[in-house]
Formats: sequence, C-alpha cells, structure tokens
Amino acid sequence: MTNHPTSPGPVPVLAPDQLKRVHAWWRAANYLSVGQIYLMDNPLLREPLLPEHIKPRLLGHWGTTPGLNFIYAHLNRAIMERDLDMMYIMGPGHGGPGPVAAAWLEGSYSETYPNVSQDAAGMKLLFHQFSFPGGIPSHVAPETPGSIHEGGELGYALSHAYGAAFDNPDLIVAAVVGDGEAETGPLAASWHSNKFINPARDGTVLPILHLNGYKIANPTILDRIDRDELDGLLRGYGHTPYYVEGEDPEQMHQDFARILDACLTEIREIKRRAREDGRTERPRWPMIVLRSPKGWTGPAEVDGQKVEGSWRSHQVPFSTARDNDAHRQVLEGWLRSYRPEELFNETGAPVEAIRTLHPEGTRRMSANPHANGGMLLRDLRMPDFRDYAVPVTEPGTGAVESTRVLGEMLRDVVTRNMDNFRVFAPDENNSNRLGSVLEATDRAWNARTVPEDDHLARDGRVMEILSEHTCQGWLEGYLLSGRHGFFSCYEGFVHIVDSMFNQHAKWLHTTNGIEWRRPVASLNYLLTSHVWRQDNNGFSHQDPGFIDHVINKKPEVIRVYLPPDANTLLSVADHCLRSRQYVNVIVAGKQPQLQFLDMPSAIVHCTKGIGVWDWASSDADVEADVVMGCAGDVPTMETLAAVDILRSHFPDLRIRVVNVVDLMRLQDDAENPHGLPHRDFDALFTADKPVIFAYHGYPWLIHRLTYRRTNHHNFHVRGYKEEGTTTTPFDMCVLNQIDRFNLAIDVIDRVPRLQGTSAHVREELKNKLVAHSEYIRVHGEDMPEIRNWQWSPNQPSEETTEEPV
Repeated sequence: MTNHPTSPGPVPVLAPDQLKRVHAWWRAANYLSVGQIYLMDNPLLREPLLPEHIKPRLLGHWGTTPGLNFIYAHLNRAIMERDLDMMYIMGPGHGGPGPVAAAWLEGSYSETYPNVSQDAAGMKLLFHQFSFPGGIPSHVAPETPGSIHEGGELGYALSHAYGAAFDNPDLIVAAVVGDGEAETGPLAASWHSNKFINPARDGTVLPILHLNGYKIANPTILDRIDRDELDGLLRGYGHTPYYVEGEDPEQMHQDFARILDACLTEIREIKRRAREDGRTERPRWPMIVLRSPKGWTGPAEVDGQKVEGSWRSHQVPFSTARDNDAHRQVLEGWLRSYRPEELFNETGAPVEAIRTLHPEGTRRMSANPHANGGMLLRDLRMPDFRDYAVPVTEPGTGAVESTRVLGEMLRDVVTRNMDNFRVFAPDENNSNRLGSVLEATDRAWNARTVPEDDHLARDGRVMEILSEHTCQGWLEGYLLSGRHGFFSCYEGFVHIVDSMFNQHAKWLHTTNGIEWRRPVASLNYLLTSHVWRQDNNGFSHQDPGFIDHVINKKPEVIRVYLPPDANTLLSVADHCLRSRQYVNVIVAGKQPQLQFLDMPSAIVHCTKGIGVWDWASSDADVEADVVMGCAGDVPTMETLAAVDILRSHFPDLRIRVVNVVDLMRLQDDAENPHGLPHRDFDALFTADKPVIFAYHGYPWLIHRLTYRRTNHHNFHVRGYKEEGTTTTPFDMCVLNQIDRFNLAIDVIDRVPRLQGTSAHVREELKNKLVAHSEYIRVHGEDMPEIRNWQWSPNQPSEETTEEPV
C-alpha cells in the first residue's frame, strides 16, 4: 500500500485464520459470480466442462464484480465485530452477480426464494436464472435482496445513500462509487450531500470510490489523474480520503481491513462528539479509495490479449466458450482457480468457514429492513386538509395563491412527522410559495453560516440544493428506506430528472410483482411556476412536457393531477401523501388565481377525478350543443371566460362544462385501472357533439388518451404549442390560442347551427385579439376586462372603460 499522511500505519488487522476465512468468502463470491455469467449446468464442476453446460447467450458484467465482492466480505467482518446496522449501495449496479452471490452465501436469497436453495440444485438454478429468459436481470434489480439501488443508470449511488441515512441515526450506508460513475454530473453534485447530514440525528454514509481504471472501453478520469489532484478533489468535497491500492490479495485484505476499521472508528467518534459533547461543527467524514484491477482474479490473457486489468474484462471477458474449445478450457481453468471443492461441501452448501462469515438475521446486508423500506413504513400523522379550506362563496371569484395554501398544510405535516417526512426543492421552496413550511422547520445546512442567512439549521427538514438530481436521489433513498417526502420543482426544469423518474417508476412497477417487497410511500411531485405563468423568466422556463413523459410509464404506478384551485389542490395533496407505490405528479400554479369550488364540492370533484360543473353549464335537462372540457388552472379559467362570452351572445346555446382533475380518467378502463368506462365517458362528452378541450400541456396528449373513445373525432384540443416569451399572462394564452376568444371562436366554428348566423360575433372576437395585442404593447399589462374578469354567467362580459390604444 502507498501510505498517505492520514492513513494508519501498516499494522496487520486480520489474524491468519481470519484472513484465510475472508479470502475464502471472497473466492466463493467470485466463483458464484462467474458461474452466473457463464453456466447453466454442472455448477460445481464435478465433471469436465462441456458445451451444453454453458449458456448460449452470455450476458453480464464481470469487471467491477470482484471489487464489489471484496468490499462486501470486509464489511461483513466489520458488521460482526462491531454489531453494525449497515446497508450496501452499489453504484456499479451492473455488477449484479456479486450481490446475488453474497445474498446466496448469507442465506437470505434462499429464504426469499426457497427454490434457489443452498445446495447444488439451488446453485444450478442460481446460475441458470441470471440474465436468462424467465430469470432475473443482470443488474442489482428489485429482485435482489438488500438492494434499493439498481445502478442501471449511473450517478445516483451517493444521493440514494444519503437519502437512506437521513433520520436513521444508527445506520451506516456503505456506498460504492464506480470510477466511471464518478464522471457523471449527478454524482459530482451529490458529493456535497455531506453538508446536509447531521451526525446528531442522521446516519452515516461511507463512500468507497472504486478505481479499476476503465469504463466499457475508455479509461476513467479519476484513475488517471495524479494522486495529489485526486486527493485535493476529495478533500475539497469535504472528505478525509484513505487509500487502499494493489492487486496482491493478502496485502489488499490486510490494508483494506485496517483502513475500514480506522474509518469506522472515526465515524463512531464523530457521532459521539455530536451526540454526547454537542459538537456542532461540520466534520470531515472519512471515505475509502480502493484501487484494484478491473476483472481482478479473472484470466490474465485470452488469445494473447490482456484481460485482467483491462477494459476487455468490463462485461463478458470472452464470449465463445460454448463453441470454442480453447475458450472453454480458459473458463474451466478460471473457475477451478477458486478451488470450489474447498468452498462448498458435498451437498453444494457453503462450508462452515464461509457460512459463519456473515452476521445473523437483519444484520445481514442482504436482509437489512431498510432495504425493504415498506417493512418500516409508518403512516403519516396527517392534519385534516379541510381545516385549510379557502372560502368560496361564488365560483370563479377571489384571488388566491393555491400553493401558498398548500404550504400551510405541509407545515403541519412536517410538525406532526419530524422523524419521517422531509420536503425537497432545488432552491425553490419559497419561490413555489411553500414558505410556511419554514415556520415548522429550517433548511438543512451543515456548512458555514453568516448572520444574514435565512432559516438554516443542522436539523432542518427542508432539503434545498441547486441540483434536481440530488434532490430526486435523496428523496428516492428516503422513500425506499421507509419514509415519506414531497418534491416541489419548477415545471420547466423537472425534465432534468426524466431518467431518474424512469428508473424509479420501473422499480415500483417491478416491485408490485415481488411479493416480499413491501409497498413504499409514493414519490410526490408538485410542479409549479408552470408554463402559463412565466412572467419573470419567459420561454426558457416554459415546458409542460413532463406529463407526457410520465404517461409513458405503466398506469399502475403513475398518476397526474391538475387541480384548478386551492381546495382541489388540498384534496389532491392529501390523497397523494397517503398513497403507496405511485409517482404522483401534481401541477398547480403559484400565482393568484380564481377559486371555483368550496371544500365539499372540491372533495366530491377530486374523488371522481372528472365531472360536469353544473353551475357553469347551460344544458340541464336538454341535449348539449357543445362540450367545453378543461384541465389545468389557467385552461379552466379561460374555458369559463369563453363560456361567459358565448352565453352573453348566444343565450340559447346549450353548453356543458367538464373539468378534469385526474388526467388518467380520460383513458378507458381497459387500458388504465383509473380510466372511465366508455359509457361514463360518453355520458360526459356525448357520443356525437363537438368537444372544445383546453389543456394545460401539449394538446396531442389528450388525443392520445382519448383516441379509443366514441366521440374522439369531434375532439378539438387547445394547449401549449411552443409559443412563448416574457409577456403578460393572457398573452401567453393568446400566443398558444388557448385564450377565451379563440376558444369561443372554436365553438362558433364547430357548432353547426352557429356557423351561418354568427359572423359578426366571430369578427368581434377577432377584433378583441387585435385590441389585446395593441394594448399590452403600450401598457405592459393585460386589459382590465381580462385582469378583472370573474365568473358572471348571467351578465354580459364587462367592457373596458379605458380609452382604446
């Protein structure tokens, strides 16, 4: 080992027998890992290796796996000696054979899957199922006991680890960061998570940066930079790095054991100082840098080309062992180099020396309940959302910031759940009008402060870092280890976590089919500062497309809500916070807006998810001429304003107003468990009348959701058309033709009996659009009749008294 000034001296830690056992466990895990990649029969090599023993398609990743197994063996030794509560997060999740092998050696795999028993038959099935049709994935997937981090997409190991550590005071999360993963932007930001951890009440993350030199084919940056540069980087992130380097197993075992013990002792002392001495300064947490060959213990060369220590070992070091006799001999020699006859007894079970080199029960990392968070999940202690209701004496009146009202409820959710609920936002909590939460808690912060700072504290529960990736990763780790959370974000920038959402939604869908996985709390998004009210920021901040992205996932795990006012937002948020196994997307504006439903009406409306607003309709007991559909706060207001215009000009026009809160209700129940049966949908939208639908996002999504409906050919949808700038609120609607005047014109153009008799009204509405455009360019704000409009169905729309431009 190359000594480092902060590293302890080279004193042996492992006694000879202990060293032998740790090395045997590592050999066994490596043997099982190679077997999973290559073999489908003859698991213990009790006969010569034949072509039919080898899988026809070889899939998996060997290169990182021996390093993962090495670390796992040493963590097990430390857990047993120190009685630690520890989780293992593997950033290189493609090294899936390793944790599967570890779980099998610990016995938890056979407990979870009794048919994969700890014997020769079970080993054969363990090998056969890996990356095989009808078997298990090659990554550290939900099927793997002990995993909350699949690692399919790299970059999230540390953020998931810290999320699991928050509010888990006795938990240590060992987080392996691959050197390829360390090049990703999300991982680079997540190193700063140590500025948000509170050693007095949170658990600990022990980062282990594993340098093995290569990605798929390219070298890794952190492996190739100078030691001083790497050391400066890691110290700059706030860590004290300890280094273990080499390839000789005996030396590496001793060095890693010594460094691991030093780190764990340092962690224990940091916690003691914080909890017993009240030391509040931010500590420099220890971390380990492990440098080992890629594909360690694998074939040195194949066909004259270097494999061990090379990029060639990244996936399957050689792929023709079934058909190539020479390669098959290499594979058999590789497997026999681990001496399986010393590792497994006559029945195929691990020998006692290996079987006893792991902790018992839930101290096993593959059986830690934090990695099956639903086992630990407690219901939130919820206030009654009705207590925050906004009075609505007349629908379509008033001016309330709906998300500010929600902030008051979230404040009390925090107050009642100070150990298992946190609010996450990328520097946007107050901007999104959730500032009331800071009456109950502060922002988490464990770095330097100055007197001018606002609401910063080591024990704060509002998690703000200007990294959507890190917020999402923290929240996922927090949820998957058994807690609850709420994530608010600007609508236009939530796309930054598109792929993270993908991974989480897939995880939820998969775990729905895994009986032993317990349901976890839903991941709840509030998307605000939305497309229709970007008065300050303009076109760069305008994008409602996250909804389209979410809709692509399995309907069993996603929900999208568009509450039109404060009371519906409260009802929806209460439902989402109580739910399990969903990703809930709530889209609601933060600007003052009209209120439509009192709380009893809001509850009924949200429970149904879609419904006719009788008070805004004029088709009672008669056949409707047109249906005006709407989803979203601004589209709802513009729809009602259009109805107001139409009723003032065409008092005998029969209009039905249908508002949608739960977007999934538009799909049919054969496609979506939350969808409406065709009969119910037709009862709302008719089977043959024109439907003018104003939607918050991209209009084609509504067509996609309703294409199987009887009356789909009569749907005309208005929504966002990528027209935007820094302009007035109403002008945004006009630019995208979702405004009241264009909606009213759409009705005139599509209701047959109006088309030949309403030319003058149509021309008047066109003139209104011209007048609007001229007015805002002189006055810089919308016309008074727009700014001051409220629902008044029995009176003509008030005209402005200001002079025309």
